[in-house]
Amino acid sequence: MPGLLLRTLRGENGDHRPVWLMRQAGRYLPEYRALRAQKGGFLPLVYDAEAAAEITLQPIRRYGLDGAILFSDILIVPYAMGQDLEFLAGEGPHLSPRLADAALSSLHAVPQRLAPIYETVKLVRAQLPADKTMLGFAGSPWTVATYMVNGEGSRDQHETRAMAYRDREGFQAIIDAIVTVTVDYLAGQVLAGAEAVQLFDSWAGSLAPSEFERWVIAPNAAIVSALKKRFPELPVIGFPKGAGEKLPAYARETGVHAVGIDETIDPVWAARELPAGLPVQGNLDPLLLLSGGDEMERETLRILDAFADRPHVFNLGHGIGQTTPVEHVAQLLGVVRGWSR
Repeated sequence: MPGLLLRTLRGENGDHRPVWLMRQAGRYLPEYRALRAQKGGFLPLVYDAEAAAEITLQPIRRYGLDGAILFSDILIVPYAMGQDLEFLAGEGPHLSPRLADAALSSLHAVPQRLAPIYETVKLVRAQLPADKTMLGFAGSPWTVATYMVNGEGSRDQHETRAMAYRDREGFQAIIDAIVTVTVDYLAGQVLAGAEAVQLFDSWAGSLAPSEFERWVIAPNAAIVSALKKRFPELPVIGFPKGAGEKLPAYARETGVHAVGIDETIDPVWAARELPAGLPVQGNLDPLLLLSGGDEMERETLRILDAFADRPHVFNLGHGIGQTTPVEHVAQLLGVVRGWSR
């Protein structure tokens, strides 16, 4: 029998809620910090399949969460498309050449860079308890494109947004190329053992409504449609961070099986405005988890109560902060697991 998380993503509204947390495998865990100190930098960890599998499993062993999210990074896709990728201490990821300065056609694909990620999925699924769901993921095309064009993260995605206005055809080609690689990448994760996948659109909130339709909704719909043809039973979670009032259109038009919502969304509004019966995932503020205490418990219960009448996966509005006390995570899980509708 599928685990609670997978059943919920398929539309079951049970009495209890599955829970997993974005960035649950990471720097807030002492066991992760110990392994990273032993193994070295972030990218070498991602490409060491045994180490990456161990990191993916660490929060499952500690907390018994309902889903294990692959330890990797959204920039593996541009890395496989031929950009060079490095993570610099204190600066974050850097891609080169920047597509603001170089043509997409100048990149030479290196698909073998995806193989170690599939191996990580296989190793995790082999060790994961049967009632836990293996979650794969990729970045959504708009968010991935912002890094490919600018070469690094940016506050408002200015350079990429400007390029999208200035060179419609050229930017569309970048988006289309990302869609193609992402479909194959997620399919590879599924064949390796992923039972559900999430599309992270971390910078979706920076776009005007018409641009959101073109660069967020349309490419995500293309990915979901292609995956449905290959894997009719595969749940796809869409997470368009910052979408705000555009969230219902995203839910209707992309065809995702579940929608992740960030901490800026009122759960009562989301429960009312999103399509009836659509599973929702979210949306505790990560900073409230950092703070812990009674206020965190009250907000957790408010979120759970707001989504009582539809399938709901409890999660954060974004990733766990690296200074979050592990005791606060345990406190949160106690509240979620003690709730019933």
